[in-house]
Amino acid sequence: MRLGRDLCHLTVLAFIAGLALWPHAASADPVTPARIAAALPKLEALAQAAVADGAVPGLAIGVVHDDKVIFLRGFGHREAGRPELVDADTVFQIASLSKPISATVVAALVSDGVVSWDSKIADLDPAFRLADPYPTGELTIRDLFTHRSGLPGTAGDDLEGIGYDRAEILRRLRFVSPSSSFRAGYSYSNFGLTEGAVAAAKPTGKPWETVAEEKLYRPLGMAATSSRHADFISRANRAALHVRIDGVWAAKVKRNVDPQAPAGGVNSSARDLMQWMRLVLGDGVYAGRTLIASDALRQTHLPQMALGRNPVTGGESFYGLGWNIDFGRHGLSWGHAGAFSVGARTVATLFPQEKLGIVILTNAFPTGVPEGLSDSFADLVFDGKVEKDWVEAWDGIYAGMLGPAIAAAKAEYAAPPSPPRPARPASAYSGRYANDFIGDATVSSAGDGLVLEVGPAGARSYSLTHFDGDLFLTHPDAETPDRPAGVSFVVGPDGKASAITIEFLDDNRLGRLLRVGD
Repeated sequence: MRLGRDLCHLTVLAFIAGLALWPHAASADPVTPARIAAALPKLEALAQAAVADGAVPGLAIGVVHDDKVIFLRGFGHREAGRPELVDADTVFQIASLSKPISATVVAALVSDGVVSWDSKIADLDPAFRLADPYPTGELTIRDLFTHRSGLPGTAGDDLEGIGYDRAEILRRLRFVSPSSSFRAGYSYSNFGLTEGAVAAAKPTGKPWETVAEEKLYRPLGMAATSSRHADFISRANRAALHVRIDGVWAAKVKRNVDPQAPAGGVNSSARDLMQWMRLVLGDGVYAGRTLIASDALRQTHLPQMALGRNPVTGGESFYGLGWNIDFGRHGLSWGHAGAFSVGARTVATLFPQEKLGIVILTNAFPTGVPEGLSDSFADLVFDGKVEKDWVEAWDGIYAGMLGPAIAAAKAEYAAPPSPPRPARPASAYSGRYANDFIGDATVSSAGDGLVLEVGPAGARSYSLTHFDGDLFLTHPDAETPDRPAGVSFVVGPDGKASAITIEFLDDNRLGRLLRVGD
């Protein structure tokens, strides 16, 4: 839409004009190599304390300045209760820190003339559809990397959870109603960005994972980095995912992120990510050689969508192409965080004017350690002292991500009415149900309860426990195993259920399936 593009252009112009007015940093003294060097032992002590205090089982940190790696170290353990230590080469699942890496890969394709940031998805991947024809025809790589396509943020995540592969998830996004007008709203979408990356790779005739390897990982010597889960599993020196169970970190759940590899499926080490940071801070130049044209890479760091104020630091935040752009207490920074609620937290923060960057990888969730250490390091570099306990401040943000939703679900389903209405015979509910988005679902009897099977060939199975009347409960999410979800039936005059609503698949009002057979 022309208006949307023009508004975005005005935002970029305002941003560029504002750079000259924005204070370089809050510190009175310039940032020097000596100040940075003085901050490193204090950063190391903070990291050691975080592990010793049980804030995370393990973490790795890398710092680059003026194209040199000046700090690189691991702390703690790859898996709680086991002796293997984290080092600079330990491979972590970096979650959404994958997004700026994927943006760098696409920038390399733009640099080579394979695509432009404004190439239309309809030209690159004609089979892809949004719900409405106009945005489908106008959608660009830029739109998907800035999360302004109108796709709701969770669209596709639900299908991934029940076992669908990337191709099928992307095909089914056409059934999802938009959460905003095209280019009018920001909605952080894993599978939207994934489609942008996959489409950008189409002209090469190669899968995204191969393109990422050829355009970025291999040229930078990032031998431990991959966008394939199988490669991660093959690494002996890899970090497990951890969640807190009864106050103790435990490695309970594994996470295969292949369906959304460009958005969340990169696995890498602190050592490898230092090479990527050198390239980004070098404006596309690595080891004296231009690998990516500066204009193609700079596009990723122009703000496209306004996000408001950072909830902890108070800085003004924007989203670019796979990057967060912040104007904070220390001036301009680029960065991105990553999180799996089954046990990963990561962050990268770059200060482009100072040619300074830090990456922090951890193997636990929830924790604010990555941002906490990154913000503490920035305080030390720019001000010579840490302003506050940033780990504690960020802990509150991540602890609150899932806690309220879990508490609300528990409260809603704490106890059925007294007395509860009885369930109907299992035969009333048993049968086959379907809709275009979720696909097929089967309900069958099992002992005293019911079993729900969804996904390709019934890939996921959920036990249903009667709660009240035609409402049953299940616990579908390995990431939040104590969070109940309702599964309800609509029963017609014939005593048979005509429809089922699966609450944990209903975020975008697509969890209602109609009966299609017995």
